Amino acid sequence: MSDFTLPKHARVVVIGAGIVGCSVAYHLTKLGWRDVVVVEQGPLFETGGSTSHAPGLVFQVNPSKTMAGFAKYTVDLWSELTLNGEPCAKNVGSLEVAWTPERLADLKRKAGYGKSWGIEAHVISPGEAREFIPMLSERILGALYVPSDIQTNATMPAESMAREAERSGASFYGGVKVTGFAIDGGTHSAGKISAVHTSHGDINTDLVVACAGIWAPKLGGYAGVPIPLSPMEHLYAVTTPVEGLAGATEEISQPLLRHQDEAMYFRQVGESYGIGSYNHEPLLVDADDILDHQDAPIAPAEKEFTSQHFERAAAAAGELLPGLKGVGLTRKFNGMFSFTTDGFPVLGEAPQVKGFWSAQAVWITQAGGVGRAVAEWIVNGEPTTDLRECDIRRFHPHAYTRSYVRARAAQQYREVYDIIHPRQQMEHPRNLRLTPFFARQQELGGVFFENAGWERPQWYAANEGLLDSLTVMGETRTGWEAREWSPTVAAEHVAARERVAMFDMTPFAKFEVTGPCALGALQRLATNQINKPIGSITYTSMLTPSGGIKCDLTVTRLAEDRFMVVTGGAMSIHDFAWIEAHLPSDGSARITDVSASLCCIGLWGPRARDLLSRVSDDDLSNDGFPYMSARHITIGEVPALALRISYVGELGWEIYAPSEQGLRLWDILWEVGQPLGVIAAGGGAFDSLRLEKGYRLWGNDIHTEYNPYEAGIGFAVRMRKGDFIGRDALRQVRTAGVSHKLCCMTLDDADAVVMGKEPIIDSSMGGDRVLGYVTSANYGHSIGKGIVYGYLPSEYAEVGTKVDVLYFGNRLSATVAREPLYDPDGSKMKA
Repeated sequence: MSDFTLPKHARVVVIGAGIVGCSVAYHLTKLGWRDVVVVEQGPLFETGGSTSHAPGLVFQVNPSKTMAGFAKYTVDLWSELTLNGEPCAKNVGSLEVAWTPERLADLKRKAGYGKSWGIEAHVISPGEAREFIPMLSERILGALYVPSDIQTNATMPAESMAREAERSGASFYGGVKVTGFAIDGGTHSAGKISAVHTSHGDINTDLVVACAGIWAPKLGGYAGVPIPLSPMEHLYAVTTPVEGLAGATEEISQPLLRHQDEAMYFRQVGESYGIGSYNHEPLLVDADDILDHQDAPIAPAEKEFTSQHFERAAAAAGELLPGLKGVGLTRKFNGMFSFTTDGFPVLGEAPQVKGFWSAQAVWITQAGGVGRAVAEWIVNGEPTTDLRECDIRRFHPHAYTRSYVRARAAQQYREVYDIIHPRQQMEHPRNLRLTPFFARQQELGGVFFENAGWERPQWYAANEGLLDSLTVMGETRTGWEAREWSPTVAAEHVAARERVAMFDMTPFAKFEVTGPCALGALQRLATNQINKPIGSITYTSMLTPSGGIKCDLTVTRLAEDRFMVVTGGAMSIHDFAWIEAHLPSDGSARITDVSASLCCIGLWGPRARDLLSRVSDDDLSNDGFPYMSARHITIGEVPALALRISYVGELGWEIYAPSEQGLRLWDILWEVGQPLGVIAAGGGAFDSLRLEKGYRLWGNDIHTEYNPYEAGIGFAVRMRKGDFIGRDALRQVRTAGVSHKLCCMTLDDADAVVMGKEPIIDSSMGGDRVLGYVTSANYGHSIGKGIVYGYLPSEYAEVGTKVDVLYFGNRLSATVAREPLYDPDGSKMKA
């Protein structure tokens, strides 16, 4: 029998008292919440989950700004925490060694990430690395040194945060198993949490935060909320005493060590070494098969060590640290932890059930930062960090399927320490979402990239011959920037500028907002004026209450009470949810996703009107069909909705048609366009074309951490139109002014190009101040220069200012330029 009685009510129930649950509870109480109840199926605080066996290595540098920010905050927090008078973390720093020239180059790139995200990181010589760890092999070529990385026994900061939360009104209960949820129905499709069922009785609450880690899919199943992650077995062992560490007086004094060329990490454990290995095929576990505490021989998240999967790791360990050759192993086990399909956590309120929040698939490294972000989101309605990469609403239906989750999660495990190119594509599973034009694109030799399940041509082999017939201003790419790229991209870019090109835009998300209050709802959401005549297209942002850019889209008025919203396909669920959440609850405005019913071809280029007029009798003149307007037209036998708008900066239309007639639409345009030199163009050219025009990309150049005035899209804000979400925050911004601005820069070397996320540095004599980082980059084939966008302090934002971009450790000079770089008055697309 338990010696406690669970409360009958709680403002919030946190499920799981591992490192994440304790972090969420701690941060909720820091924000003033008191009635916080945390339940844990295992004992407090050695819960038997991933926290209990984690080696506690916190490496901060990450390609993702968000993930690096989580880790940086975690280091700062845990470095301040104590438990029973003992510090919860030790600052030992870290080394990532290079075994190959490719890895050494990658470490230079990672050092750049550190500068971009405000984390001190240096590439050091082999000799300098051996000063930290004398046992290191003579074969290493160098190392990345991050002096502020820490090691922790993860249960210590967990318990420390829990004790602090208890002092602020939270309560923790161990040995309490959640068995289900009470979910009330509502006027919308999603139900709402009303209680948590446990082995010790029910707790009435309308808010649950699931921090169940490897049990997440099982717990989510109780509420009808799929959590797309897979537990994995990961091998970890501690050696017998090592000669090189004989007489060690501290548990750890040497830096943490990663040998990513062999997918391994190491940490000192007194006179021994702890060794973790990913150097084996993934060992997937079904969450339903994880043993209960009473049935697990060791702990639920620990399984018997499989020595056959450690053989390669043992050999590699002896090569990197010769003193480990032939050592024995003492404590050894297969520890479980979570992998998602894209390597990011699953955070936020589930779209299926209101009040069910997820803070799961979180590693020790990011746990402090995740706890703060989720608590801010719950209490304030939005986090201070943009969480687009981690948002539970990023998953499309196919991403919840068992086969997809297992295949992608397994590949994430295989690649966890691989050198991953930003354009590198997953190979399996593919062909999940195909547009009506897929067969024609294959015939043209389309090279497909995948996004949100969609197969999207990046370029076409059929266009290789264009390189001989067009004047292409282009850089000669070699090395890193040449991967997953083709010179054909440059040819397609120029062909779109000089002739006419067909772009497959079907993956765009298309919503209809209808009803007598549709206009009012959109006016409340949008920064721009939506109350325009029927047939008008409006480019607009939608903001958070603090003025951050939540959505970036167009709204077309089709009727008095009917509007079409078009946004990026990858963000369809995210944007749909934001709009839906802010519609009237009485049903007077409704949103419907019509994406699957409509295909889309972007027809752009100076010959676009000529081409379209050959197959349509509608008035396509500038007077009859002006820029930023929409009309229903007929193209051959195909009825279509044409939007005269351009994301590439040329004359043309987005042409929407019924999906079942899409192939016919393609064939009609393709056939009549041959005498005009029409081509099919891919995503590579699309990106370089939009960057020459200075068009922002949500998720790169703009997101919730930036407001429209910083981002240079204040032209799409109408402060006098009436109230809208974020308006009060923008008033304050206008009063105070902005400290940073999104700037266009061109690289001074006409052959140079960078990839994105590189630090932008003060170029003055000896200057090393990091000013910002690259948000978007590409080559401008029409202007003959590499283009870089990034936020700079206002004093550096003047046209003509010189800066440097740090690319693989090399400083490339750049100059702030007036934007847009191409057709600055927009005359070409408005002709």
